[in-house]
Amino acid sequence: MRVKRHVDLVHLLAALLSLAGVTAGYVGWLHVTNASTVAVTYLLVVLLVAAASPLWVAIVTSIAAMLAFNFYFFPPIGTLSIADPQNWIALFAFLAVSLVASRLSALARDRQRDAMSRRDDLARLFDLSRDILLTTEAGPEAIAILARHVSSRFQLDYVSICLPVGAEFERYEAGLLDLRSLLTTETIDRVWNSADRAVERETGSQRQAGHQLVWVDAAHLVRLMPLRLGARAIGILATAGHHVESATLDTLGSVVAIAIERIHFLEERRQAELAQRSAELKSALLASLAHDLRTPLTAIKVATNNLHASWLTPGQRGEQAALVLSEVERLTRLFQNVLEMTRIETGAVPHKSRWVHPSEIVEAARSQVEPASSDHEIKVLSRSDDRVVHVDPRLTSSALAHLLENAAQYSPPASTITVAHEVTADGLLVTVEDEGDGITASDTPRLFEPFYRGEQGLRHTVGTGMGLAITRGLLAAEHGRVWAENRLEGGARFSIQVPAPSRRAPVAEEP
Repeated sequence: MRVKRHVDLVHLLAALLSLAGVTAGYVGWLHVTNASTVAVTYLLVVLLVAAASPLWVAIVTSIAAMLAFNFYFFPPIGTLSIADPQNWIALFAFLAVSLVASRLSALARDRQRDAMSRRDDLARLFDLSRDILLTTEAGPEAIAILARHVSSRFQLDYVSICLPVGAEFERYEAGLLDLRSLLTTETIDRVWNSADRAVERETGSQRQAGHQLVWVDAAHLVRLMPLRLGARAIGILATAGHHVESATLDTLGSVVAIAIERIHFLEERRQAELAQRSAELKSALLASLAHDLRTPLTAIKVATNNLHASWLTPGQRGEQAALVLSEVERLTRLFQNVLEMTRIETGAVPHKSRWVHPSEIVEAARSQVEPASSDHEIKVLSRSDDRVVHVDPRLTSSALAHLLENAAQYSPPASTITVAHEVTADGLLVTVEDEGDGITASDTPRLFEPFYRGEQGLRHTVGTGMGLAITRGLLAAEHGRVWAENRLEGGARFSIQVPAPSRRAPVAEEP
């Protein structure tokens, strides 16, 4: 406000100096005495001032021009008195024309400003609608994002979307100001209770539908309005800071209400999809368990019966006991996969990062699959020994373990599995290469789907088709990814990448 007043005073000073310059030029240099020429010139100055300045500046300029006109060009010259009565008519006609012209110019400028403001408001509403459509989140976080979009697009210092939850209000706030403690629940509740009884009423040229202005303190005025879907109020929108026209605010409230309803629909759809996936997962898990439990349970039963046979030698008994332990380990792994898949599908994968060396992750993964990879040589290539990364070692090593188990399952016995790890600008990169038959083109699109085993999987009696899907789910919890490709020399290459900051590894102190 002070800056605007300063600019207006500068405009007034420039107008007065222009009048003084015109007057000095006509009186002292050009010696113009024709009143019509002077009046047209003064009127031109007034019109230019009115086109660029507020109405009060143009009015002051008009009065100053009238006084100069009288003092320097109407006899007796040098006084404010007028000898010829006709000159009074000319003088007041000049003042009336200049004032009317100033008023018309101010109205035209105001209309232009209002039109530009409406265009800006429409652009803001369009940008806000686009932000809403591009938001894919659901639930409370989406409403918090909506509040931030409203604050950003309309340059508001404070935005609060208040939704009723029982007897209280859940607030989603955004903006530079923090007015939560000043904007009381009682104030919001008062607007909420009057929302259904509010009727549109005329206030000047503005139409307000249940708006209420509240001074939360001496410096902050908050406008509260109901958020309506049709005739039904679903919440309260509170704004402060940049002034928004009432008509625009009504439209904004409708857009916000529709966005909230959309968020609720998205949340309901997400819950329905989760329920459907849960049902599909349960069905698939039951089918997988029915298939994959049969072989180890049968083997355990036969081996246990054999242990009771008197004709077995001590060596043969040891082999049967080892078979039981191997199948129990297989069952343990199966149930662990089922548990991990269930957590992934329900979004209950905990994530806790810490600084760790990539070689620690590889060693942890190798220890997890040691029985399954006993017939293979695992070769480790380290390309970033001097760097550590900030990742979740448990999730990353578990994801890598499933890739190692997959490589051991689909590559010939006694073949080499190569694990290479390095720290890049994009985070941690680990590759697993095997010497198997590679990946067929038909399997590639569905390779990471749960329970999909592909053409090669059908030729193997072990495996549930969950390993690669679990790998993808575990990495997704860290915003990582996994992909597969065939090697030129034969076999498959699986790569995982986890975006994470890195730093130089600390130097170990010598004892």
